[in-house]
Amino acid sequence: MATTRDIDCLICGTCVADILVRPVPLTEPIGGGRLIHVDPIEVVTGGIVCNTGVGMARLGMQVAAASLVGNDPWSDVIRGKLAAEGIDTGPLVSHASLGTSTTAVLIDPGGERSFAHHGGAPYAIDLAFVEALKTPLARSRWALFGYLGLLPGLEPQLGDALAVAKQSGCLVALETGGSGGTLEQLIPALPHVDLYVPSLDEAIHQTGLTDPQAILACYRDHGATGIVGVKLGTAGALLSDARGSHINVPCITPPGAVVDTTGAGDAFLAGLLTGLLREMPLADAGLVAAANAACCVTGYGATAALRDFEATWLLAENRTASS
Repeated sequence: MATTRDIDCLICGTCVADILVRPVPLTEPIGGGRLIHVDPIEVVTGGIVCNTGVGMARLGMQVAAASLVGNDPWSDVIRGKLAAEGIDTGPLVSHASLGTSTTAVLIDPGGERSFAHHGGAPYAIDLAFVEALKTPLARSRWALFGYLGLLPGLEPQLGDALAVAKQSGCLVALETGGSGGTLEQLIPALPHVDLYVPSLDEAIHQTGLTDPQAILACYRDHGATGIVGVKLGTAGALLSDARGSHINVPCITPPGAVVDTTGAGDAFLAGLLTGLLREMPLADAGLVAAANAACCVTGYGATAALRDFEATWLLAENRTASS
């Protein structure tokens, strides 16, 4: 009997407790011995498992979270917040000795941020961890892995890990973080990837190229057969479908003041995957992605301002109608 694919997306990778500190001046050195008065400090979730996972759950998708956490209070925070969003936390595993990944997010008055990050348990995610996900992978329509560049235990075997996911019958997406990793790490994975849309900075770091179309051609030359693209910040995004057609996705004006850009790329990915899961044309899925990212930056943290699908699509439609 075939396994029912009742999980829209299994998200495997970094899973973080984020401590938000604002406002912190980032244009000048803080120095030693100073007292900086800030707003109430908040603890939220971060990393791709939490950011994109919550984004997809808000958009109506069934999500499962797969990562390593510690045996510490931060892991309880993550499990509780994900469960409150309706996300399956069964594939979250407590590591025997490593701590939960944590980040102090320093946010300036304009919304820019810097990070003090402890990688922790997700750094130990490896091929064996992915192989142990056989059951949830078999139940999933998509599997998302990230971030390339922040998973040192997995990156040497990334191609093999994504092959395991493909063999389970699900589609595979890959996301970048940090510097984005290297082209050498990426090349073995590309033939197994159905969706890959790094940021421009990360793509430049990987390929040494600056032109978005040349970057996409580079990925194709190294085996990418699915959807590839480049996120271009306030210039939107460039996507290419499996046939090689290029689609320019506009940047959608945020529905409020921009207060924090944390998680905008993860929100874009959540919207894009949701659109594809809803079998929307790629151009429309791109608009869902852009609208979700536009909502994200109007709230503090990566998920506070994310909306349901109807409200997000309405923002996308209004932007399209006014273009």
